[in-house]
Amino acid sequence: MTTRERRGLLIVNTGDGKGKTTAALGILLRAWGRGMKVQVFQFIKQTTGNWGEVRALKKMEIPVTTMGGGFTWLSKDLDRDADLARACWSEAAREILEGESEIVLLDEFTYPMHFGWVSVDEVLDVLRRRPEHRHVIITGRNAPPALVEAADLVTEMTKQKHPYDNNIGAQPGIEF
Repeated sequence: MTTRERRGLLIVNTGDGKGKTTAALGILLRAWGRGMKVQVFQFIKQTTGNWGEVRALKKMEIPVTTMGGGFTWLSKDLDRDADLARACWSEAAREILEGESEIVLLDEFTYPMHFGWVSVDEVLDVLRRRPEHRHVIITGRNAPPALVEAADLVTEMTKQKHPYDNNIGAQPGIEF
């Protein structure tokens, strides 16, 4: 039996289906249960939001940084949203390169790259320079092709059916 290489993975959960963040949080929960240090950065969700996952992460004493302006399609100030995304990326990049976390989740981070608020090349440079043991998970729709190419694991969530299609609103504990 051969020993398989162990190293930090780049994981990307993308696509138009539900479950990208949920799957990433499942990995964090598993890692946290093994005593690993984990950290979350949320890029689009509103800074003042008190979503279910934020409440749980705080109870588990998992560091979470939420620096977004909310849904971009409802934004009244996209320049501010871009500034918040860049500030969050600055903190996340520092953690990826110099921090103690074994897994760093960049939730909804594909959007700042897709919108051109954060350079894909800069992100890839940081990811290449991270410590070899550090895992990074990136979620969101429209993952840039260069990110997908660089990733070790890519899962594309595809919507088959969604309650919204039947005029059923977001449910506590399911969507937020």
